[in-house]
Amino acid sequence: MTSASGGADMVDWNLAVATATRLARPGPQVTREQARTVVSELRGHALAAEEAVREYTGMRPARLAADGSAPVLVVDRPGWVRANVAGFRTVIRPLVEKLAARRAETPGGAVLGVVGEKVTGVEVGAVLALLSGKVLGQYETFAAADPGPGPAGAPAGPADLFDQPRLGADPTGPGRLLLVAPNIVQVERELDVDPHDFRLWVCLHEETHRTQFSAVPWLRDHVQSEVQAFLAETDVEPMALLERLREVLAPGERPSSGAGTLLDVVQTPNQREILARLTAVMSLLEGHADVVMDGVGPAVVPSVLEIREKFQRRRDKGASRLDLMLRKLLGMDAKLRQYQDGAVFVRGVLDRIGMEGFNRIWTSPNTLPTKDEIHNPAAWVARVGRQSQPKPPDE
Repeated sequence: MTSASGGADMVDWNLAVATATRLARPGPQVTREQARTVVSELRGHALAAEEAVREYTGMRPARLAADGSAPVLVVDRPGWVRANVAGFRTVIRPLVEKLAARRAETPGGAVLGVVGEKVTGVEVGAVLALLSGKVLGQYETFAAADPGPGPAGAPAGPADLFDQPRLGADPTGPGRLLLVAPNIVQVERELDVDPHDFRLWVCLHEETHRTQFSAVPWLRDHVQSEVQAFLAETDVEPMALLERLREVLAPGERPSSGAGTLLDVVQTPNQREILARLTAVMSLLEGHADVVMDGVGPAVVPSVLEIREKFQRRRDKGASRLDLMLRKLLGMDAKLRQYQDGAVFVRGVLDRIGMEGFNRIWTSPNTLPTKDEIHNPAAWVARVGRQSQPKPPDE
């Protein structure tokens, strides 16, 4: 945190929240009554999507909150920022501990640490401000359910209708589903689609993620362990980073694809292996959500084909120059293609062995697709999926 951290944190999280809240663009103009209607409808759609997704996938939650379900929070843009800060603090703990130990051995490290936290807090806040206007919803895996009333002393307006996540996080909690109401309203207006159908369509995608993690008890721990292993491998020695930068930029030594990105510079070889496994998992989860959304959609969302077509068209051509620059710098173009490959993988498996056979994928980390199998569903079926099918009778 700010003065209380004493240089023990890598980011001044309070400053990050304050910066993001100040820089975030205002949402679309709505009256208080319109905001109340949107919030109420999103809560109702989340419940309807929950049962529809369970029925389609055959997945039943095993990891639930005390009220019987992983919670749903309808938030505004500042609420999304606060929720994500809570998750970030949990996820990057191994890296923070590593930096804190190194600082303790460095003369003046505590003072430099406080200054660094504030600089990084502003930087993180600026990124969160940019993202807060783009995300429609997300399943927040690493934060506890902590919805609260509107901020104390807040004026009577649309903002006080939203859930207000706190900055605390619980690594053992069930996670929570966030729906960012202003962004959903903004996109439905831009696309000129039926708002009721669009809100339910968004809820179907995000509810699939909630079902994935609540129905597969080991999945959250597996993803968290991989992320923390990735962070624990981070080499924070400046000379090592400079040497890696030289290798990436050296003439004639640049790999032919995906090279020269910021991620290439900061990753160790072990991190690249971990990231490959994580990318395979995230490709699976995103692809599964898209397939379920399209599979359930026609039965419950009358205008699903129009929504899908317009949304895909917006995704294809809607990136600004800043978005394209950031994607290129961070190497995200390749990751977006891999997410699309996830849907191809899921459909390929379903075509071969159906939903019951596909659901063997949730048995253990060993039954998840590898980075190669994501591009070859037949290989995964041969290794894992066929085991769920009855043997054909002898002729």
